[in-house]
Amino acid sequence: MPNQGTQPRALLFTAFEPSGDDHASSVIAQLREQDPSITIFAYGGPKMHRAGAQVLERTGDDAVMGLPGPAKVMSHLRLNKRIARWMDDNKRGPSPIAAHIPVDSPAANWSICAMAKQRGTRVVHLVAPQIWAWGSWRIRKMRRLSDHVLCILPFEEKYFRDRGVQADFVGHFLFDDALDMTELDRRASSFGDGHPRIAIMPGSRPDELRRHFPILLDAFHDLLAQFPTAVGVVAATSETVARGLSAQGQTHDRGWPPALRIVTQDTDAVVRWCDIALVKSGTVTLQVAKQAKPMVVFYKKSNPLIYQLARTALMNVESFSLPNILAGRRIVPELIPHYGGAEPIVRIAQRLISDAGEREQQVDAIRAVLRTFEGKQASVVAARRIRELCGWAATTAPQDSGAA
Repeated sequence: MPNQGTQPRALLFTAFEPSGDDHASSVIAQLREQDPSITIFAYGGPKMHRAGAQVLERTGDDAVMGLPGPAKVMSHLRLNKRIARWMDDNKRGPSPIAAHIPVDSPAANWSICAMAKQRGTRVVHLVAPQIWAWGSWRIRKMRRLSDHVLCILPFEEKYFRDRGVQADFVGHFLFDDALDMTELDRRASSFGDGHPRIAIMPGSRPDELRRHFPILLDAFHDLLAQFPTAVGVVAATSETVARGLSAQGQTHDRGWPPALRIVTQDTDAVVRWCDIALVKSGTVTLQVAKQAKPMVVFYKKSNPLIYQLARTALMNVESFSLPNILAGRRIVPELIPHYGGAEPIVRIAQRLISDAGEREQQVDAIRAVLRTFEGKQASVVAARRIRELCGWAATTAPQDSGAA
């Protein structure tokens, strides 16, 4: 263990998606608050930079879901070579890293974990790869390339510990801070009046947007035909995403409906405003759940045969949306995988809009899931746990959520 009186304190974070930038930034901010002497290097995004990391290269702007194309693979191989050179230079420098902190994105991070281990650097995963959901054989790689895993879903700690991987449940970063509902109401006041209020959340990755947004536009057109006073807001994760969505809408065969607008980088306010959300599967479902709003979850796939082969060979779960996984049962309607058009989404949304009892049943079930995260400050606990694993802080109970 490093001697905190004499050894420099440095960490390397690697994140390759916008969600990873979010999660890492909150932990980096806490590390800087708990111990300002820690130097934090990162391959990551703008939020990590603002939190206090020295971002060596910007990553995550063109994240992909599933198998990357040849150009993306080659780009990442070149990045790996640069990271390897940086690690070698860092070991000879004044602030050698005590730990590599990979953030989610296992496909991108595995090779970097291997490089860290080869150089004698401990590896502490922040956000566990979803081995429990698919590709369970990867647990062997996890044991080989991990010293510890900081989990954000409550059942993951036991799953990994039972399979020989040290792990702690730290809570989920989305639930660290209470929302200022008055401020959200203020921001949402300009989004439009009408009923029902429909939030549309197509994702952030370019491939997701191409697959999801045309269907969601069709769904909104169909719901508008059934509910003429409906209004909608598309939650865009960035200005780039907003421009892409607007361009898609202009070429859509049914056009852009006047009752629909785009709001950029204000998802919480969009959720606060809406009566129902049409949302692609992913972390954003928990952002909707945080405000206990009814939702329809979907994820479009393009090839049923490939999916069925993959499901048989690799997948271990019946449900895919996070609220259903956490509940251990189907509490929100999910169309995963989805191969068709807008009709099933419209049918379920129409039922939720029209049936107050069904909406309330879903909301009650969501609130029960949220209780799992009460009293936990994931960023505080994760930062403290990283310091403990590096020998920079006295060991405490991982679930302690007080300030350091």
